[in-house]
This record gives sequence, C-alpha cells and structure tokens, in this order.
Amino acid sequence: MTAPPGGLDALYDAVRAATRTPADWQATADAVAARIGSCLPSAPDVLRAVPEWARRGHESSQRLHVEADGTFSVVALVTRPGQATSIHDHVTWCVVAVIDGVEMEERFRLAPGGAHLVRAGERIDRGGCVTGFAPPGDVHRVSNVGTTVAVSLHIYGTDIGRIGGSVRRTYDLPVVSRTPTRSTA
Repeated sequence: MTAPPGGLDALYDAVRAATRTPADWQATADAVAARIGSCLPSAPDVLRAVPEWARRGHESSQRLHVEADGTFSVVALVTRPGQATSIHDHVTWCVVAVIDGVEMEERFRLAPGGAHLVRAGERIDRGGCVTGFAPPGDVHRVSNVGTTVAVSLHIYGTDIGRIGGSVRRTYDLPVVSRTPTRSTA
C-alpha cells in the first residue's frame, strides 16, 4: 500500500476534521474511521515515529500525538507474531487502523453477574483496515496472528497523556464461547 503525501500529519489533520462536529462517541468513531481510511501513513512513517527499541515489536503502545486541546491522542502498536494485548475496554471512543501485518480482534461481553466473559465475535484485519467503536460494548483483545511484525494506529477521543492511558479496565476472567444454560433438572 502506498501512502499519500503527508504521512502522520495528514492523518492528524483528518482526525481534527472528523472531530470538529460534536457527536456521540459511536458517531465520532465512525466519522474518524471514515475520514482516515484515505490518508493512512505508511508502515515506515509510523516506525520512524516510534523509538528504535520498539520497532521490532513491544508489549506496550507508543504515544505518537496528543492534540493540544486534548480532543484525541494517537498511539502506535507494534507487535511480534503471537503477541496479544490483555482483554480490556476503553475510557472513550477508539479507532484502530491496521497499517501493516495481520491482527485479530476478539470481542467479549461480560456475563450477567460478572463471573466470566462471553466471546462475542472476532475479526481478522489486514493492512488498510480501519474500524471504530465506543463504550459500552468495547471489551476486546488484539493479537498479531500474522507471521511478521504488525503495525497499527489507535486513535482515542481523549488526552491519554493527561489521564495516563486509554484502558479503563482489564479483565482477568474465564472466557466461555457462549453463556452456559441452566439445568432445569
């Protein structure tokens, strides 16, 4: 995929334009996802923006940009094959753009009573795929299921520098593929 001129700056401009009109979180995530698809930076542009030690994959994301007014932040996630995030949700809307590689996003929902998580679906995303989502219902895990380093950008509707990160909660609960049914016997 060849990136248009502008790299990360063009992406930041597109996010600014998409977030200019007030909307609910899901509508904002959808607007950002729609706007940035045509101006994704190249993997080399993203990798040049992260510290050299993180370019071959690292377990934590790398903050690239926080908008001066705090309306959004952009981080890069560079992962090795087999590497995965914890199961987590977010404090605000999020847009994920896979720049290079193959990522699997698994979605979950908290079972009634909160004793376990129920697998709600999964999707495989390749370079150029852009998706957006917002709380509630954003419990997920992202894994590099490819054979090479994966590079993705994650855009959040807040100043993650000020609040310390995008994750609201991590979930260390058993996962079931569907909600168990009660026996009537």
